[in-house]
Amino acid sequence: MSDDFGQTIQTKIWSEDPEPDNPFIANICRCYGYDVFGDLLGKASYLEYLYLLFKGQRPSTAQVNFLQVIAIALANPGPRDPSVHAAMGVGTTGGHAAAALIAALSVGAGSYTGAREIFIAMEYWESRGNDLAAWCQLLSSPPTPTRKTVWVERESPAGFDEYGKSCAQPVRQTLAILTEIMPGHNTEWLMRHQTELEKAVGHPLAMNGVIAAGLCDLGFTATEGEMLTLLLRLPGAAVHALEQWQRGFRQFPFFELNILNDPKLHPNQERP
Repeated sequence: MSDDFGQTIQTKIWSEDPEPDNPFIANICRCYGYDVFGDLLGKASYLEYLYLLFKGQRPSTAQVNFLQVIAIALANPGPRDPSVHAAMGVGTTGGHAAAALIAALSVGAGSYTGAREIFIAMEYWESRGNDLAAWCQLLSSPPTPTRKTVWVERESPAGFDEYGKSCAQPVRQTLAILTEIMPGHNTEWLMRHQTELEKAVGHPLAMNGVIAAGLCDLGFTATEGEMLTLLLRLPGAAVHALEQWQRGFRQFPFFELNILNDPKLHPNQERP
């Protein structure tokens, strides 16, 4: 690889030295100055490396443990989640692996339960911080959107469950563990004022609300948090698609719709 070619690659994230006898293969790969295969491989964890890639610096032990909780909480939203459901739908047809993951990314990117909701909720934290009065004002009277996006505009504030009656147990468990690992941050403030915030919005706290607070605690921007969420949610979509590929469409694990008054049936004909 010539020096001229190397000068055309402009990134502070990555640098390479070519093999002496092959300019198309790297001899040394550096990520923010760290020799990936000489310094990191076998010594750093995957999440430490992931944090380094996104933030350009080595995380503390607490930050790694904190990110690990978030990664596990996001790894498999389960078959009820629209993104996983989409990947499973591809699996029933025997579609390619890439098609299943693209389906999961496409459906899981939106503003309702998706990565865009994380983005919006993180923007709340960036602008409101730990100001309870500002939060209650936002949640009780959400501002009218001023910019057009490809995403469906939410009818309620991001980070809260529109259809829930009370905060789900996994949400409470995740929030408690994050607060224990890194006290004194957004997640602790969120747990302390959860009741007041839920009263202001009229809906219970959702998992995306906890994740958004946690990603802000780790120093991620809203854009970084959105991207990271898309990545971390893929494992569950992948394994459920693989399982469904083996099981086929006849064992799709959802209830059959039983439409009473089906217009295709004769008025006196019963559904078999």
